[in-house]
Amino acid sequence: MDNSLYQYLLILGDNSMILGHRLSELCGHGPTLETDIALTNISLDLFGQVRSYFQYAAKIADSEQTEDSIAFLRTERKYRNVLLVEQENVDFAHVIVRQFLFDGFHKLLLEQLMQSKDETISAIAHKSIKESKYHYRFSGDWLKRLGDGTEVSHKKAQDALNKLYPFTNEFFLESDIEKEMSAKGIGPNLNILKETYYSNIHQIIAEANLTLPIEKQRVAKGKLGYHTENLGYILAELQYMQRTYPNMQW
Repeated sequence: MDNSLYQYLLILGDNSMILGHRLSELCGHGPTLETDIALTNISLDLFGQVRSYFQYAAKIADSEQTEDSIAFLRTERKYRNVLLVEQENVDFAHVIVRQFLFDGFHKLLLEQLMQSKDETISAIAHKSIKESKYHYRFSGDWLKRLGDGTEVSHKKAQDALNKLYPFTNEFFLESDIEKEMSAKGIGPNLNILKETYYSNIHQIIAEANLTLPIEKQRVAKGKLGYHTENLGYILAELQYMQRTYPNMQW
């Protein structure tokens, strides 16, 4: 097994899986029917991407792993998602700000992965980019509505930005795996994306009449397996069926 490629696929897949699960928690709880359905569809888009990454990971693994065992049967320390995506659904503003901050990065990442020397990763990125562009447009439009809306919506959006923006620095803290994949032409050099990312999101944040928080970064090692307590609660729910009824056939 190419362990480095396997671990890189976990990094790519775990972000979408954990954020997809967070969005799935909102099904039936959106502020309007249209928005509720939109968030649910974004969750499904992310899970579709996760399946592609994990099917590929299972294919290159030496053991008898499947996409399901990779998704549901790892312990907390073996998940490689950034801390941003596991943050709680405090309110609708937090959901939108978290989504926007992730979407701005995810779109740039997929654009680079389309040029990957790994044909399967490139194909996944080509398939996913259209969805990612929609996600970014959706969350960006909602951010501007909230920030430039009522006094209450503006305050909630600003509070969410103050809390979540410092997590964005982790996107660009390259792990050894990401450095290796970049050197092989499989993944991008994340530092190259950093300036474009912040330029893009700062423009939309300004259009939303929101103010950037003073704290610009937070110590975060999610890609190395060190998570907040939020992930433990997520996994308890996410893994319940697989662990309670192992090898169950549907």
